Amino acid sequence: MPQLTDHSATDDPECGPGTWMTPEEYGASRAAVWTAAVVLVTDTDGRILVQSVDYRADRLLPGGAIDAGEAPSAAAARELREELGVDGRYPRGLAVDWIPADTPGFPPEMRFPGEILHVYDGGTWTPDRIDAVRLPAQEITGIHFAEPADLPALMDPGDARRALSALRARINGCGAALLEDGRPTAPTALDRLGVLRARRTPQRGAWHAGPVPAQVPVRSVSAWLFAPDGRVLLLIARTSGAAHLPPPAAAAAAGSAPLGYRYGEEGAHARVAARLTALPPVVDPAYARLLATPEQVRELSDWGPAGEDEVAAVHAARARLGLPAPARTPLAELAEEGVRW
Repeated sequence: MPQLTDHSATDDPECGPGTWMTPEEYGASRAAVWTAAVVLVTDTDGRILVQSVDYRADRLLPGGAIDAGEAPSAAAARELREELGVDGRYPRGLAVDWIPADTPGFPPEMRFPGEILHVYDGGTWTPDRIDAVRLPAQEITGIHFAEPADLPALMDPGDARRALSALRARINGCGAALLEDGRPTAPTALDRLGVLRARRTPQRGAWHAGPVPAQVPVRSVSAWLFAPDGRVLLLIARTSGAAHLPPPAAAAAAGSAPLGYRYGEEGAHARVAARLTALPPVVDPAYARLLATPEQVRELSDWGPAGEDEVAAVHAARARLGLPAPARTPLAELAEEGVRW
């Protein structure tokens, strides 16, 4: 920081240490930007709340400008109260985004100076809380919950990038992401692989514990394969960012046992559980291999309300295998040469 002083305090200001500036000069040299705060809210199916407004065609996350002297988290709470009629506190930040002054879409007469935008975590809203939303007479014309992959079609490109980056930061659980025009400055595996840019495949059948009955046709079999720290193997398609549980043969495993199944009109989607003992070198480069907690797998999937039942069964299987409950950490991509435990 330059030294702030009164030039009249010395006969030769160039002899003083540092860079000499008056307070007025220093203040004039600083960049001026707008500030705003928005809130990312999901429903129990992992869809994102977006709202329609009467002054633009695309959708927005709830939120808005920070008033002079107002803290960003206080602005987030005020905006949700004004826009949705919902009281709450949102202390957890998901992202801080720098939006450049030359961003398209701002009229020249607005003299947009750039913006620092804070994204806060609004949590997962239950149907009762969603039903409690009360829209104001003006500005907000409606809300709905959008599949994450649909955001680029609904929102301004920068707004969609920001919302997806914030959602990935929430799933990673590693603190707020620093963004520049919606793009992380330090991309995680979820960012690099573009996870959630494709629509999730619904598997919304009811969860049934145990093996699939003999008379029920089995459409697919996938596995919850546990690493020693309690996390599980997850495959990410590099072309689409889609997340998949692996087939049982994806790795060397021990103690495999039927876990349960989901049943739909086309048949059963069966799950087994086992302890990973080794992961061979990559044989299909179309997929990245990551370790995730069961909760992170669910948040990347579209399983409906029965997802809670499946995750509970997964943790019961983990406990039976004598493995610890995993802490939420950023999803880690495994080396292509494989690993042995």
